[in-house]
Amino acid sequence: MAHKNIGDSFDSFLKDEGILEKVEEVATKRVIAFQLKKELEKQQFTKAKLAREMKTSRSSVDRLLDPDSESMTLNTLKKAASVLGKKVLVQLV
Repeated sequence: MAHKNIGDSFDSFLKDEGILEKVEEVATKRVIAFQLKKELEKQQFTKAKLAREMKTSRSSVDRLLDPDSESMTLNTLKKAASVLGKKVLVQLV
């Protein structure tokens, strides 16, 4: 029995299934949320303190740190990074 995707890359499989862009989007969001959480821990920032420094609500910070939330904007991410002394790097590849 021949399998259509044996030997193909995982990206090719996801593209064939029509879900490559969504999977990449979710993966990117999860990485960003993970990096922000690690930086908060490293700098001993609480979510409440980050919200105060960003001049936003705690629930907004919760959404930013939630790997399953799709409501993160570049502006919000830049504000959080700035508060933590970091910058956001966006690249076209």
